[in-house]
Amino acid sequence: MFRNADILRFPIKPKQQFLIAVFAVAAFVAVILPDRADAFWPFYTNADAATNVATTPRASTPALVAPINSDPNISAPIAFATSNGSALISYSGPAGTIADIANSTPPDRISVYSVRQGDTLSEIADMFNVSVNTIIWANNLSGSKDVHPGDTLIILPISGIERKIVKGDTLKSLAKKYGADANEIAQFNGLDPAESLSVGSTVIIPGGEIVIQKTETGSTKSGSNKTYIKGQLYEPYLGGSGTAQPGYYINPVQNGIVTQLLHGWNAIDIGASRGTPIRAAAEGTVIIARNNGAWNGGYGNYVVIKHDNGTQTLYSHMTNAIVSFGQSVYSGQVIGYVGSTGLSTGPHLHFEVRGAANPLRNCRIGSVCSPQ
Repeated sequence: MFRNADILRFPIKPKQQFLIAVFAVAAFVAVILPDRADAFWPFYTNADAATNVATTPRASTPALVAPINSDPNISAPIAFATSNGSALISYSGPAGTIADIANSTPPDRISVYSVRQGDTLSEIADMFNVSVNTIIWANNLSGSKDVHPGDTLIILPISGIERKIVKGDTLKSLAKKYGADANEIAQFNGLDPAESLSVGSTVIIPGGEIVIQKTETGSTKSGSNKTYIKGQLYEPYLGGSGTAQPGYYINPVQNGIVTQLLHGWNAIDIGASRGTPIRAAAEGTVIIARNNGAWNGGYGNYVVIKHDNGTQTLYSHMTNAIVSFGQSVYSGQVIGYVGSTGLSTGPHLHFEVRGAANPLRNCRIGSVCSPQ
């Protein structure tokens, strides 16, 4: 045994004091916290053992959780921006982060956006891949600076034709050629209807259609109103349609008369007297209910309902809507009344189906038709 004098003769060096302290802590953890002992033991000589200790979690170790996208419909991995292939760059746009907006809305559906502090109309337009004029036109804005935090904007996926103006073009001639409306072209492009078009300038004709003239190679199949050009089916309406949903939709205007077949965004016009009830074609949630303008992109007062099958139905030219944003509606519920607001030549319902075939697509003009 050592005597006190021996201990004084062999003083403990600072490095030895450190090692003794480490061993003491390790022994304490091993006795008191056995599940965490490995994490405090630095003296492995076996590289594999050291690696296993560092990477294998115990049952009591909280697991790392991968970040979850706020949109459950997004399944594809998001490509995050990096700085020189290393550090992640924080990105936050008008609709939130990249994860918030990627693939969030199919290209033929209508979106609703709440303006945030610092947003500009050009940023919002880029986010939704539409033009600034599309947003101005659809929301009755006075200009590109007429947006404020808290405003709710309707983002219509406007389709149309880009046209370079040549000598002799007028708003009226363009409207006639492409099946559009002269006033609509003027408002969408910020033009004065009283002034001549500038040769060489470019305009967008919203809702314009390139009409294919029927040729010798074209044919109409017996019993069908579909036209085939060189064997290819020609759809005389924009916005596409989708698969048929038999039995899903009802006629939104009972006893209404079909006055125009497929046009625009997969729409059918149904004539009825002013004030006739308009009913939800299927159950769903109201995402737009506009009563605050006579235009609204030509729709006037209108309602859009999002359905459980992923589609949207639009009801426009109402005298007024009697439902509100976020409201759940059942099939057949009255949501408004037939009117002639917006771009309309008389009382009727403009009924669109986005994401599926219009159930009245095979009806005859002048008929009272049941959905198919």
